[in-house]
Amino acid sequence: MRTALLQLCSSDDPAQNANTIVALMQQAKDGGAGFVCTPEVSNIISQDRAHQNAVLVTEDTDQTLARLRDAAADLGLWLAIGSLAVKSGDPDGRFANRSFVINPNGDIVGRYDKIHMFDVQVTETETFQESAGFRPGGEAVLVQTPFGTLGLTVCYDLRFPHLHRALAQAGADILLGPAAFSPVTGAAHWEPLLRARAIETGCYMLAAAQTGDHPIRSGKPRKTHGHSLAISPWGEVIVDAGTDPDSIVFVDLDLQEVEKARNRIPALKHDRPFTGP
Repeated sequence: MRTALLQLCSSDDPAQNANTIVALMQQAKDGGAGFVCTPEVSNIISQDRAHQNAVLVTEDTDQTLARLRDAAADLGLWLAIGSLAVKSGDPDGRFANRSFVINPNGDIVGRYDKIHMFDVQVTETETFQESAGFRPGGEAVLVQTPFGTLGLTVCYDLRFPHLHRALAQAGADILLGPAAFSPVTGAAHWEPLLRARAIETGCYMLAAAQTGDHPIRSGKPRKTHGHSLAISPWGEVIVDAGTDPDSIVFVDLDLQEVEKARNRIPALKHDRPFTGP
């Protein structure tokens, strides 16, 4: 399956971002892709809670989701929306950071709410408290497709290898790791973590990313690392999108490579019980 990773520089305007994604989906189709992946929070980059509350809605009324479902159906594409920020209906008002997998009929065939929240102080000036605005999910998700079984993760999940291992042992051939990675942590950890998760599981690791200085009208400025990557089941970097905004890179998936990597090192079958520490 020819797969396209879309690399975005999303703004805080969901309608504008949807226009960009739909145009890139058409380019991906023209480039021969049958499967398209978008980054984390494809619909909005913003840490302004008042603005988020004003423009975000629940899944069932989200126009970005509706437009992308229609585009997938019109183009006959499988689509993995890395995530959308949507209102969750929680009493405390927190949003969900939710991934969607859409089939070529435009149907939602998988949903995943990001489990691990990015609550960190990267530097003295760069602090994130994702759990203040987003409530974590609690369920790992697989999605069956004609070209392989997808295991869904989002961004900070990348630092938790047990999630990826559980997905692979449950049947995943392809792990998705859409992200809006910090430039500081991205430069240090993005590629090695993605390669490690692929090596540990013998899965393809597909990571569509946000990139650049995001056009934000209110609230704290935001910059992301870019470098959307596709990693082979043997841990090799197949494609690297660099830092170009609103761009596409392509990768051809071959599940024989998954089988080959796992036959060479069948570590997924070698778990042993232990006690301690």
